[in-house]
Amino acid sequence: MKGQEAAWLAIRAFRALATRLPHTAAVRLGAVFGLLAWFFSWKRVDAAERRCVRVLGVGITDARRIVRESYRNHGRCIAEILRLGVLKDCINDLFTIHGEENLRKAYSLGRGVILLSAHLGNWELAASRITRMGIPVEAIGAEQRDPRITDLLFSLRALGGVETIGKGMDLKGALRCLQSGKALAVLLDQDAKHKGVVVPFLGRPASTPYGPVKMSWKLGTPIVPVFGIRREGGVRFDLTFLPALDLPAGDGGEEALKRAAALCNEVLGDWISRYPEQWMWLYPRWASTVGD
Repeated sequence: MKGQEAAWLAIRAFRALATRLPHTAAVRLGAVFGLLAWFFSWKRVDAAERRCVRVLGVGITDARRIVRESYRNHGRCIAEILRLGVLKDCINDLFTIHGEENLRKAYSLGRGVILLSAHLGNWELAASRITRMGIPVEAIGAEQRDPRITDLLFSLRALGGVETIGKGMDLKGALRCLQSGKALAVLLDQDAKHKGVVVPFLGRPASTPYGPVKMSWKLGTPIVPVFGIRREGGVRFDLTFLPALDLPAGDGGEEALKRAAALCNEVLGDWISRYPEQWMWLYPRWASTVGD
């Protein structure tokens, strides 16, 4: 409880400071806080470095650099998310958009769009930018350990123009979102434990959520991979939309489901491998399958 209270007070103080500073200064301060978290979280850092070595096949020196930069990126992301209420339309100036035609083509079908992404770059800021393209976005809500942080995240997301569907995987809410022609943002890079299918993720077996695939089959909704990648540790991003995934036909069987989920993981893994410093290595992605 003491740890939760300290974290909550730190977030409140950081938000008060970050919303008063110029944007670049706030993001740089976030990077400093991320570096401090890296320095003092040696157990998590050690586990993250081991994951990095096993998955990417790099040496410990490179793994240490990647994980350190991952923490700095996370600190920047927190600063940016805390500033969603003051950024408003300035968000447009932070992004260069690539592949917009892929999103427009999928959206024009009138069946909603599933935006497939990962905890890479700044996923929250990217979703907010998409709403400013005239496409309403809703996101699956993930509960934090402290409900106050959960509520704060949802309210900040709303200030950025993105509504949250429930707390946890609200399948009915997600279907309503797509049936109303909106975009549904999903992050598919966390351990689904007993609720997923086991398919490769970055070359290792991982329990993967299959909800987006089933919704795509049920409604004919296209799945468009999207990534908001930070430019060289700065405050600007490249927002890239890939062509909609060509999923294997769904016959209701587990093998078809695994092939489709594996395709989603393949795309995510490719982009994480390109920008490993911007992925959340502190998450135990493979905990329920290989214990890490």
